[in-house]
Amino acid sequence: MLWRSLVAGCGGYLPARVVTNAELAKTVDTSDEWIQQRTGIQERRFAAEGELTSSMGTRAAQAALDMAGMRAEDIDLIVCATSTPDETFPSAATRIQAQLGMERGAAFDVQAVCAGFVFGLSVADNFLRLGQAKTALVVGAETFSRILDWDDRSTCVLFGDGAGAVVLRAEKGNGSNSDSGVLSTHLYSDGRHHDALYVDGGPSSTGTVGHLRMEGREVFRHAVVRMSEAIDAALEANGLTPGDIDWLVPHQANLRIIEAMARRLNLPRDRVVVTVDRHANTSAASIPLALCEAVADGRVQRGDLIMTEAMGGGFTWGSALLRW
Repeated sequence: MLWRSLVAGCGGYLPARVVTNAELAKTVDTSDEWIQQRTGIQERRFAAEGELTSSMGTRAAQAALDMAGMRAEDIDLIVCATSTPDETFPSAATRIQAQLGMERGAAFDVQAVCAGFVFGLSVADNFLRLGQAKTALVVGAETFSRILDWDDRSTCVLFGDGAGAVVLRAEKGNGSNSDSGVLSTHLYSDGRHHDALYVDGGPSSTGTVGHLRMEGREVFRHAVVRMSEAIDAALEANGLTPGDIDWLVPHQANLRIIEAMARRLNLPRDRVVVTVDRHANTSAASIPLALCEAVADGRVQRGDLIMTEAMGGGFTWGSALLRW
Protein backbone atom coordinates (compact mmCIF):
# COMPACT_ATOMS: atom_id res chain seq x y z
CA MET A 1 0.00 0.00 0.00
CA LEU A 2 1.29 3.45 -0.94
CA TRP A 3 0.81 6.15 1.67
CA ARG A 4 1.07 9.86 1.11
CA SER A 5 0.89 12.91 3.38
CA LEU A 6 -2.16 15.03 2.66
CA VAL A 7 -2.10 18.61 3.95
CA ALA A 8 -5.33 18.70 5.97
CA GLY A 9 -4.96 22.22 7.38
CA CYS A 10 -2.61 25.10 8.02
CA GLY A 11 -2.43 27.98 10.46
CA GLY A 12 -0.24 30.92 11.38
CA TYR A 13 0.38 33.30 14.22
CA LEU A 14 2.09 36.70 14.27
CA PRO A 15 2.78 38.77 17.39
CA ALA A 16 0.72 41.93 17.75
CA ARG A 17 3.66 44.34 17.84
CA VAL A 18 4.50 45.78 14.41
CA VAL A 19 7.98 47.31 14.08
CA THR A 20 8.49 49.48 11.01
CA ASN A 21 11.78 50.40 9.38
CA ALA A 22 11.22 53.99 10.50
CA GLU A 23 10.94 52.85 14.11
CA LEU A 24 14.19 50.88 13.86
CA ALA A 25 15.91 53.90 12.31
CA LYS A 26 15.39 55.78 15.56
CA THR A 27 17.82 53.48 17.40
CA VAL A 28 19.81 51.78 14.62
CA ASP A 29 22.07 53.49 12.05
CA THR A 30 19.80 52.68 9.11
CA SER A 31 16.88 54.04 7.10
CA ASP A 32 13.67 52.81 5.54
CA GLU A 33 15.15 53.39 2.08
CA TRP A 34 18.34 51.44 2.86
CA ILE A 35 16.41 48.43 4.19
CA GLN A 36 13.82 48.34 1.42
CA GLN A 37 16.34 48.69 -1.42
CA ARG A 38 18.45 45.79 -0.15
CA THR A 39 15.81 43.43 1.20
CA GLY A 40 12.26 44.50 0.33
CA ILE A 41 11.38 44.56 4.04
CA GLN A 42 9.06 47.31 5.29
CA GLU A 43 8.10 45.98 8.72
CA ARG A 44 8.27 42.94 10.98
CA ARG A 45 6.60 41.56 14.12
CA PHE A 46 8.31 41.18 17.50
CA ALA A 47 7.12 38.90 20.28
CA ALA A 48 5.84 40.57 23.43
CA GLU A 49 7.47 40.09 26.81
CA GLY A 50 6.56 36.62 28.00
CA GLU A 51 5.56 35.49 24.50
CA LEU A 52 7.64 32.44 23.67
CA THR A 53 8.47 30.30 20.67
CA SER A 54 6.32 27.51 22.10
CA SER A 55 3.32 29.74 22.83
CA MET A 56 3.39 31.15 19.29
CA GLY A 57 3.82 27.64 17.90
CA THR A 58 0.83 26.48 19.91
CA ARG A 59 -1.34 29.29 18.50
CA ALA A 60 -0.34 28.38 14.94
CA ALA A 61 -0.83 24.66 15.58
CA GLN A 62 -4.31 25.20 17.02
CA ALA A 63 -5.27 27.28 13.99
CA ALA A 64 -4.09 24.47 11.71
CA LEU A 65 -6.07 21.90 13.71
CA ASP A 66 -9.17 24.08 13.52
CA MET A 67 -8.88 24.34 9.75
CA ALA A 68 -8.44 20.57 9.50
CA GLY A 69 -11.43 19.95 11.78
CA MET A 70 -9.22 17.95 14.13
CA ARG A 71 -8.35 17.96 17.81
CA ALA A 72 -5.02 17.58 19.56
CA GLU A 73 -5.88 14.04 20.61
CA ASP A 74 -6.11 13.11 16.90
CA ILE A 75 -2.41 13.86 16.38
CA ASP A 76 0.30 11.17 16.57
CA LEU A 77 3.38 13.32 16.01
CA ILE A 78 4.61 16.90 16.43
CA VAL A 79 7.76 18.06 14.67
CA CYS A 80 8.76 21.61 15.54
CA ALA A 81 11.37 23.38 13.43
CA THR A 82 13.09 26.10 15.44
CA SER A 83 16.48 27.62 16.17
CA THR A 84 15.13 29.65 19.08
CA PRO A 85 13.52 27.20 21.54
CA ASP A 86 12.28 28.43 24.91
CA GLU A 87 15.04 26.52 26.68
CA THR A 88 18.09 24.41 25.83
CA PHE A 89 15.84 21.49 26.74
CA PRO A 90 13.19 20.19 26.70
CA SER A 91 12.18 20.71 23.10
CA ALA A 92 9.72 23.37 22.06
CA ALA A 93 7.69 20.55 20.49
CA THR A 94 7.02 18.93 23.86
CA ARG A 95 5.91 22.27 25.27
CA ILE A 96 3.55 22.71 22.32
CA GLN A 97 2.33 19.15 22.91
CA ALA A 98 1.50 19.96 26.53
CA GLN A 99 -0.12 23.30 25.72
CA LEU A 100 -2.35 21.65 23.12
CA GLY A 101 -3.36 18.93 25.57
CA MET A 102 -1.94 16.11 23.46
CA GLU A 103 -1.09 13.17 25.73
CA ARG A 104 0.08 10.51 23.29
CA GLY A 105 2.46 10.05 20.40
CA ALA A 106 5.80 11.80 20.10
CA ALA A 107 7.06 15.37 19.87
CA PHE A 108 10.54 16.64 19.06
CA ASP A 109 12.42 19.55 17.46
CA VAL A 110 14.50 19.72 14.30
CA GLN A 111 17.08 22.43 13.77
CA ALA A 112 18.03 23.53 10.27
CA VAL A 113 17.60 27.29 10.78
CA CYS A 114 15.74 28.91 7.86
CA ALA A 115 15.44 25.55 6.07
CA GLY A 116 13.92 24.05 9.21
CA PHE A 117 10.33 23.82 7.99
CA VAL A 118 11.34 21.91 4.85
CA PHE A 119 13.42 19.55 7.01
CA GLY A 120 10.55 19.13 9.49
CA LEU A 121 8.08 18.48 6.69
CA SER A 122 10.39 15.81 5.29
CA VAL A 123 10.72 14.07 8.66
CA ALA A 124 6.96 14.02 9.28
CA ASP A 125 6.24 12.95 5.70
CA ASN A 126 8.55 9.97 6.10
CA PHE A 127 6.81 8.94 9.34
CA LEU A 128 3.46 8.93 7.55
CA ARG A 129 4.72 7.21 4.41
CA LEU A 130 6.22 4.41 6.51
CA GLY A 131 3.06 3.96 8.56
CA GLN A 132 4.73 5.02 11.82
CA ALA A 133 2.13 7.76 12.29
CA LYS A 134 -1.25 8.59 10.79
CA THR A 135 -1.36 12.30 11.59
CA ALA A 136 1.31 14.91 12.24
CA LEU A 137 1.70 18.56 13.09
CA VAL A 138 4.69 20.31 11.51
CA VAL A 139 5.37 23.63 13.20
CA GLY A 140 7.87 26.35 12.34
CA ALA A 141 8.26 28.89 15.15
CA GLU A 142 10.91 31.49 15.92
CA THR A 143 11.73 34.43 18.20
CA PHE A 144 14.77 35.72 16.33
CA SER A 145 14.35 39.17 17.86
CA ARG A 146 16.00 37.76 20.99
CA ILE A 147 19.25 36.69 19.32
CA LEU A 148 19.91 39.86 17.31
CA ASP A 149 22.82 42.22 17.89
CA TRP A 150 21.28 45.68 17.84
CA ASP A 151 24.68 47.22 17.12
CA ASP A 152 24.94 45.27 13.84
CA ARG A 153 22.73 47.13 11.38
CA SER A 154 23.43 44.62 8.61
CA THR A 155 21.55 41.83 10.44
CA CYS A 156 19.25 43.27 13.11
CA VAL A 157 16.87 44.79 10.54
CA LEU A 158 16.34 41.52 8.67
CA PHE A 159 14.42 39.32 11.07
CA GLY A 160 11.04 38.99 12.76
CA ASP A 161 9.09 36.62 14.97
CA GLY A 162 6.16 34.32 14.22
CA ALA A 163 4.92 30.78 13.79
CA GLY A 164 3.22 28.66 11.15
CA ALA A 165 1.98 25.08 11.09
CA VAL A 166 0.48 22.41 8.87
CA VAL A 167 -1.47 19.26 9.73
CA LEU A 168 -0.56 16.18 7.71
CA ARG A 169 -2.83 13.15 7.41
CA ALA A 170 -1.83 9.82 5.90
CA GLU A 171 -3.95 8.87 2.89
CA LYS A 172 -3.74 6.15 0.26
CA GLY A 173 -2.13 7.28 -2.97
CA ASN A 174 -1.16 5.93 -6.36
CA GLY A 175 2.41 7.18 -6.25
CA SER A 176 2.00 9.64 -9.13
CA ASN A 177 2.48 13.39 -9.23
CA SER A 178 -1.29 13.77 -9.61
CA ASP A 179 -1.71 12.83 -5.93
CA SER A 180 -2.60 15.57 -3.51
CA GLY A 181 -0.22 16.12 -0.61
CA VAL A 182 3.55 16.05 -0.28
CA LEU A 183 5.02 14.70 -3.52
CA SER A 184 8.69 14.79 -2.51
CA THR A 185 11.23 16.54 -0.30
CA HIS A 186 14.92 17.12 -0.97
CA LEU A 187 17.38 17.98 1.81
CA TYR A 188 21.04 19.08 1.73
CA SER A 189 23.72 20.55 3.96
CA ASP A 190 27.36 21.61 3.80
CA GLY A 191 28.99 22.31 7.16
CA ARG A 192 32.04 23.95 5.60
CA HIS A 193 30.11 27.23 5.42
CA HIS A 194 29.53 27.59 9.16
CA ASP A 195 31.16 31.00 9.41
CA ALA A 196 28.86 32.59 6.84
CA LEU A 197 25.76 32.32 9.06
CA TYR A 198 25.81 31.28 12.70
CA VAL A 199 25.10 32.34 16.30
CA ASP A 200 28.22 33.07 18.37
CA GLY A 201 27.01 31.31 21.51
CA GLY A 202 25.76 28.02 22.86
CA PRO A 203 25.78 25.77 25.93
CA SER A 204 28.98 23.87 25.07
CA SER A 205 30.96 26.76 23.54
CA THR A 206 30.31 29.92 25.53
CA GLY A 207 27.53 29.09 27.96
CA THR A 208 25.58 32.05 26.54
CA VAL A 209 22.78 32.44 24.02
CA GLY A 210 24.90 34.56 21.68
CA HIS A 211 23.96 36.72 18.70
CA LEU A 212 23.35 36.05 15.03
CA ARG A 213 26.33 36.66 12.71
CA MET A 214 26.10 36.68 8.93
CA GLU A 215 28.18 37.38 5.85
CA GLY A 216 25.31 38.61 3.70
CA ARG A 217 26.99 38.55 0.30
CA GLU A 218 28.28 35.01 0.81
CA VAL A 219 24.86 33.79 1.89
CA PHE A 220 23.19 35.47 -1.09
CA ARG A 221 25.64 33.94 -3.54
CA HIS A 222 25.13 30.41 -2.24
CA ALA A 223 21.37 30.77 -1.78
CA VAL A 224 20.60 31.39 -5.44
CA VAL A 225 22.73 28.46 -6.61
CA ARG A 226 21.78 25.92 -3.93
CA MET A 227 18.06 26.57 -3.93
CA SER A 228 18.02 26.36 -7.72
CA GLU A 229 19.62 22.91 -7.43
CA ALA A 230 17.00 21.85 -4.89
CA ILE A 231 14.18 23.03 -7.16
CA ASP A 232 15.68 21.10 -10.09
CA ALA A 233 15.87 17.96 -7.93
CA ALA A 234 12.18 18.22 -7.03
CA LEU A 235 11.09 18.72 -10.63
CA GLU A 236 13.25 15.87 -11.92
CA ALA A 237 12.07 13.47 -9.20
CA ASN A 238 8.47 14.04 -10.21
CA GLY A 239 8.87 14.25 -13.98
CA LEU A 240 7.74 17.86 -14.06
CA THR A 241 8.91 21.10 -15.66
CA PRO A 242 8.94 24.66 -14.32
CA GLY A 243 5.83 25.33 -16.38
CA ASP A 244 3.87 22.87 -14.24
CA ILE A 245 4.34 24.92 -11.07
CA ASP A 246 1.33 26.97 -10.01
CA TRP A 247 2.85 28.68 -6.98
CA LEU A 248 6.29 29.36 -5.57
CA VAL A 249 6.14 29.66 -1.78
CA PRO A 250 9.76 30.43 -0.90
CA HIS A 251 11.57 31.12 2.31
CA GLN A 252 11.11 34.83 2.95
CA ALA A 253 14.65 36.10 3.50
CA ASN A 254 15.25 38.70 0.82
CA LEU A 255 13.10 39.95 -2.03
CA ARG A 256 15.99 39.85 -4.49
CA ILE A 257 16.56 36.15 -3.81
CA ILE A 258 12.83 35.45 -4.15
CA GLU A 259 12.72 37.28 -7.48
CA ALA A 260 15.76 35.34 -8.71
CA MET A 261 14.03 32.04 -7.94
CA ALA A 262 10.85 33.20 -9.70
CA ARG A 263 12.82 34.15 -12.82
CA ARG A 264 14.45 30.75 -12.85
CA LEU A 265 11.01 29.10 -12.88
CA ASN A 266 9.70 31.70 -15.33
CA LEU A 267 6.90 32.47 -12.90
CA PRO A 268 5.19 35.88 -12.97
CA ARG A 269 5.22 37.89 -9.75
CA ASP A 270 1.55 37.19 -9.11
CA ARG A 271 2.36 33.46 -8.86
CA VAL A 272 4.95 34.00 -6.12
CA VAL A 273 3.79 34.30 -2.52
CA VAL A 274 5.67 37.19 -0.89
CA THR A 275 5.38 38.15 2.78
CA VAL A 276 8.93 39.36 3.45
CA ASP A 277 7.78 42.97 3.11
CA ARG A 278 5.51 42.60 6.18
CA HIS A 279 7.03 39.70 8.12
CA ALA A 280 10.77 40.07 7.39
CA ASN A 281 12.73 36.84 7.79
CA THR A 282 10.97 34.60 10.33
CA SER A 283 13.36 31.71 9.65
CA ALA A 284 11.62 28.32 10.00
CA ALA A 285 8.23 30.03 10.30
CA SER A 286 8.39 31.88 6.98
CA ILE A 287 7.21 29.18 4.58
CA PRO A 288 4.16 28.01 6.57
CA LEU A 289 3.19 31.62 7.32
CA ALA A 290 3.34 32.48 3.62
CA LEU A 291 1.50 29.32 2.61
CA CYS A 292 -1.28 29.91 5.13
CA GLU A 293 -1.73 33.49 3.97
CA ALA A 294 -2.13 32.38 0.35
CA VAL A 295 -4.58 29.65 1.33
CA ALA A 296 -6.60 31.99 3.55
CA ASP A 297 -7.01 34.68 0.87
CA GLY A 298 -8.00 32.15 -1.78
CA ARG A 299 -4.97 32.33 -4.04
CA VAL A 300 -4.03 28.68 -3.51
CA GLN A 301 -6.76 26.32 -4.70
CA ARG A 302 -7.17 22.56 -4.45
CA GLY A 303 -5.08 20.81 -7.06
CA ASP A 304 -2.48 23.59 -7.31
CA LEU A 305 1.14 22.49 -7.49
CA ILE A 306 3.29 24.33 -4.93
CA MET A 307 7.08 24.55 -4.84
CA THR A 308 8.75 25.53 -1.59
CA GLU A 309 12.46 26.11 -1.06
CA ALA A 310 14.72 27.47 1.67
CA MET A 311 18.31 27.85 2.78
CA GLY A 312 19.66 28.42 6.27
CA GLY A 313 22.78 28.45 8.39
CA GLY A 314 24.99 25.43 8.33
CA PHE A 315 24.57 25.69 5.35
CA THR A 316 21.32 23.74 5.10
CA TRP A 317 18.94 23.92 2.17
CA GLY A 318 16.15 22.02 0.51
CA SER A 319 12.89 21.95 -1.37
CA ALA A 320 9.48 20.39 -1.00
CA LEU A 321 6.91 19.89 -3.72
CA LEU A 322 3.26 19.43 -2.82
CA ARG A 323 -0.12 19.42 -4.46
CA TRP A 324 -2.76 21.27 -2.46
